[in-house]
Amino acid sequence: MSSTDMKIRDVLTEHGRLPVEVETLSDTDDLYESGLTSHASVNVMLALEDTFDIEFPDSLLRKGTFESVAAIRAALASLGVSVS
Repeated sequence: MSSTDMKIRDVLTEHGRLPVEVETLSDTDDLYESGLTSHASVNVMLALEDTFDIEFPDSLLRKGTFESVAAIRAALASLGVSVS
């Protein structure tokens, strides 16, 4: 697992308020189906911005961006974050 993935999962653990253990989820599991609420997704977004020192543009402020670890990783990569 890359350091980026570990950071994403740490943010989800701390801010996602998921009723399941984040480490039990695959990269492609739907976080919303796993219990992520829209309110918690905003907290996750803000924490990701702080963690990676980026800002999500309006074009990425949609449900699909935060749907899975893989989707978050792809969004971060599109913003120039090294995801290796």
